[in-house]
Amino acid sequence: MICADAEGFARALPPMRALAGLDLGTKTIGVAVSDPFLSVATPLETIRRVKFTQDADALVVILAHRAVGGIVLGLPMNMDGSEGPRAQSTRAFARNLDRLIDMPILLWDERLSTVAAERALLEADTSRKRRAEVIDHVAASYILQGALDRLAHLKGTRA
Repeated sequence: MICADAEGFARALPPMRALAGLDLGTKTIGVAVSDPFLSVATPLETIRRVKFTQDADALVVILAHRAVGGIVLGLPMNMDGSEGPRAQSTRAFARNLDRLIDMPILLWDERLSTVAAERALLEADTSRKRRAEVIDHVAASYILQGALDRLAHLKGTRA
């Protein structure tokens, strides 16, 4: 089930299951995971993309191993809020992945997530080589943390 908003995603989530955050690129997929309390996103790994079937197989292994109950997939919007070819490609990836897994997928506006990740890595004095190795899964954690913060806000407004 692909969710366009955090409210629908929150209703579809199973209790006490982690979430995965994905930063989908043309060559890599950055992966981050949350704790089961949905409070903290942690960068996990970067998958080198081959073709959809192999990419999905690698994701399914991670999702099962980490007991993930939902996916937050970064949607690369243009700065003016419109969608370009990368956003359409991400939507197609979400549709294909949705056919393979039985968990909700939230499309989350990822504008500036890679910029924020790069800035954080620079502030941590990370070498250029190391930044290149980790930027995708650090960006995935920024995407996931944004969604976790929104879900926490929704939970707080219902209390």
